[in-house]
Amino acid sequence: MKLKDNTILITGGTSGFGLAFATKLLALGNNIIITGRDQIKLDSVKKQYPDINIIKSDVSDAKAIEELYQEIVRRFPSLNIIINNAGEMRVISLHDTSIDLLNITREVEINLMGPIRMVQQFLPFLKKQQSPAILNVSSGLAVVPFPISPIYGASKSGLHAYTKALRIQLKNTNIKVFELLAPASKTPLGDKFANLDGFSDSGTMMPEKVVDAAIKGLENDKLELYPGMARLLYIFSRLAPGFILKQLSKVGAKFMSGISQ
Repeated sequence: MKLKDNTILITGGTSGFGLAFATKLLALGNNIIITGRDQIKLDSVKKQYPDINIIKSDVSDAKAIEELYQEIVRRFPSLNIIINNAGEMRVISLHDTSIDLLNITREVEINLMGPIRMVQQFLPFLKKQQSPAILNVSSGLAVVPFPISPIYGASKSGLHAYTKALRIQLKNTNIKVFELLAPASKTPLGDKFANLDGFSDSGTMMPEKVVDAAIKGLENDKLELYPGMARLLYIFSRLAPGFILKQLSKVGAKFMSGISQ
């Protein structure tokens, strides 16, 4: 696909993959809009990159998505690409009784329900556009469980399945559906794992490198993108699922056992 002269909406665009996508796609000659929940962070991006458009919006809030749609249609009628990037990843012990029933599913609301609602809201609009596309930012952990982050893994597995189904349902339209199954990266999302027993950041990538690989894949119409270690997770999930699950289970094993609760 052509990555120039597009109007691109990126959720969760104030840091990590979202900001890397925003800056690199801006440099390629695209009109960029980012969303985020924190106005201070949005203003900081705007100050550093004046050509990036900012809108405060929360993908976990269905009403906010409806309002975002109305603003986009009014201000950016040429929007043709959506990158569903906003996400949250938590270290969770399921022994922890302080986590209430709403809080425990927070990642599902952001990582899974958010993209589903964004697509459902914008789909009729995208069908009318030239060269439309949807990119869902998933994770290599969509294909293998990461026990220390059980809800995150469940949400990304769900997004992976949904994206495959979406691609099939849209095969007779002009909308291309891509998925970035991102590897472990040096982003704010992954910082919380640094002090866990069994964790090593030796294989993590800089978000800019991940996005460079993703952009190259998008330009070549590669529908599923597995940069870096995500490719190995995919291979191991097919060839030796028990082995890779055992390795991932070593991260935070004591914490998960409930001993520290």
